[in-house]
Amino acid sequence: MTVIVGDSKEEKSPRLELNFYRNSCPNAEQVVKDEGCDGSVMLSYSNGSLTETESDMNFGVRKLDLIDGIKRSLERICRQTVSCADIIQLAARDGVHLAGGPYIEILTGRRDSKLSRKERADKQLPAADISVDKFIKLFQQKNITLQEGVALIGAHTLGIGHCRNFEKRLQPPGDPTLSTSFKLTLLVICSDPFLSNVTFATNDATTFAFDNRYFTDILNGRGLLKIDSEISSDQRTKPYVLGFASDQQQFFNSFTSGFLKLSNHKVLLGKEGEIRKDCRFVNN
Repeated sequence: MTVIVGDSKEEKSPRLELNFYRNSCPNAEQVVKDEGCDGSVMLSYSNGSLTETESDMNFGVRKLDLIDGIKRSLERICRQTVSCADIIQLAARDGVHLAGGPYIEILTGRRDSKLSRKERADKQLPAADISVDKFIKLFQQKNITLQEGVALIGAHTLGIGHCRNFEKRLQPPGDPTLSTSFKLTLLVICSDPFLSNVTFATNDATTFAFDNRYFTDILNGRGLLKIDSEISSDQRTKPYVLGFASDQQQFFNSFTSGFLKLSNHKVLLGKEGEIRKDCRFVNN
């Protein structure tokens, strides 16, 4: 008697992996670099509800048009293949590296969310005036260590802060954690309250470099946001601030591990969600 046995190989569960698009879109990561979580931050409209781009927590998120351009280029060579969620992660990785930071091996294979809710961003993203206690709780929920969390805040080494996010610290009697010279500088920059949503100050003295200067600045009373100043004085976080200020490689190592945990947290995989044709809109 002959017994025919079917293929016994188990179907692999969907997961993130290095170079996920090696067969379906081999040049995907290079396109992102050259033009250079989930992608729901991109959605402009979601079933009549305010989307994540309208959340105050995302105020100041810029260069969404850059992501749009990358997506259009990828759609021309690999139609509806590379997710917006992966594009955002890869672009963030490349931005950090091009600014002098560590090169992070990103796992890919994310799917895009079909919904974007302002309320979700309000709940999951830290406010500009977040306390150390809330900051610790927020990262613990994502299995991120305190050291990694402090390193992730170190991403403030790049970019700017809008006056509206720290102007309360300048009002009488003033925040005593700010150095006198830094406070005077900010008062000049943010002198017009009607322009607080467009006026801004740089986060540290090396605005376009991803380095550990942010940590030396906040130890010297030059923390732009409330959380910047507080992590430099709170006894739970100060040891890590001191460590990163004296050892840039230690900062890079902790940032890398925290970045990977954050980018891999609760992602959509396999047949979940969708691959958007346009990062700002769900598919019809």
